[in-house]
Amino acid sequence: MAADPPSQPSLKKENRSMTDLHKRSLLKVAALSALAAATLAGCGKKEEPAPAPAPAAAPAPAPAKPEPLKVAWAYVGPVGDGGWTFAHDNGRKAVEKEFGDQVVTSFVEKVPESADAERVLRDMVAQGNKMIFGTTFGYMEPMLKVAADNPEVKFEHATGYKTAPNMRTYDSRTYEGAYMAGVIAGKMTKTNTLGVVGSIPIPEVIRNINSFTLGAQSVNPKIKTKVVWVNEWFNPPKETEAATALINGGADVLMQNTDSSAVLQTAEKMGKRAFGWDSDMTAYGPKAHLGSAVINWGPYYIKAVRDALDGKWTTGQSWWGVKEGAIDFVSVAADVPEDAKKKLDEVKAGLKDGSFVIWKGPIVGQDGKEVLAKDAVADDKFLGGINFYVKGVEGKIPGGDKK
Repeated sequence: MAADPPSQPSLKKENRSMTDLHKRSLLKVAALSALAAATLAGCGKKEEPAPAPAPAAAPAPAPAKPEPLKVAWAYVGPVGDGGWTFAHDNGRKAVEKEFGDQVVTSFVEKVPESADAERVLRDMVAQGNKMIFGTTFGYMEPMLKVAADNPEVKFEHATGYKTAPNMRTYDSRTYEGAYMAGVIAGKMTKTNTLGVVGSIPIPEVIRNINSFTLGAQSVNPKIKTKVVWVNEWFNPPKETEAATALINGGADVLMQNTDSSAVLQTAEKMGKRAFGWDSDMTAYGPKAHLGSAVINWGPYYIKAVRDALDGKWTTGQSWWGVKEGAIDFVSVAADVPEDAKKKLDEVKAGLKDGSFVIWKGPIVGQDGKEVLAKDAVADDKFLGGINFYVKGVEGKIPGGDKK
């Protein structure tokens, strides 16, 4: 017998219970979902702020500026002598202009060729100078001594012939300027007698006297040259006295191998003609001045200092002339004949390009003996040891240091 169906109230009650259960289940699922979402949100990766930029690297410190090279000059005469020392100091100024704050230069003037020279040189070293120029022949032995005691210092000696590992020599071919002066003198003299005031009888000076004479004889074979020695480089009163003696002895055109302008000034006062030496001396005697044989030390000094700054300095010997821009003949007087000026230009151009040589044979000594054979060309060793007069130079060479 089949069971009786449930009554209506019972069904409604059951349905209502199932509905409530379903609702509770849905609410529970929703609550769990919300909780899960919240949990995930709480555990999830948070958005990180952009990293701060790394601090800029501090600029690298500028490389330390090298200390300037301290360079000193020892001068035998006063800077204002208008000649030899004046020319050297112009060279020092050229170094300052060329290198600016890379160098610090200084000088001591009127340094005697004696024990005082060694004292001055040692003092220059003590002051921190790493390069020292000695500008006269008589400094040779003192410089060698000081150089031996200070191998870290570079020494340069003008007109000398002895070197050391840290000492080299340099010179200018002043005989080229003397020869050019001779060309003008030979054309301008009226008495055919020239005069030279000589300083110290070393080969350098004897060579200049001879070259002056050879230049004059190249345009006037009748030329004779008289010499008066003063045995000093710079002594205006003695130079004046010597010039006066030469003029009184018949010389009407004078040259000098001394350092002041006294010879030119004496010629001006006595109505004769003369040359400037080492520097342009026109202003010291404008009426007497025929031209100046000048030295430009700037090119050599700039090269020497650059060698030191670049670490390329080495010992050795240098002898520069017209070719290197170290010697010139300037300010030729207006009354010099055109043919003499033309000859001068030819000689200068030939010395510049090497096509002309002053000391080329045949050359005869004062005693009539041949000192250089026909077509023979004197080398620097020959020129550096000249201790004789050429034919046409009167008198005798005084005794003394001839190397």
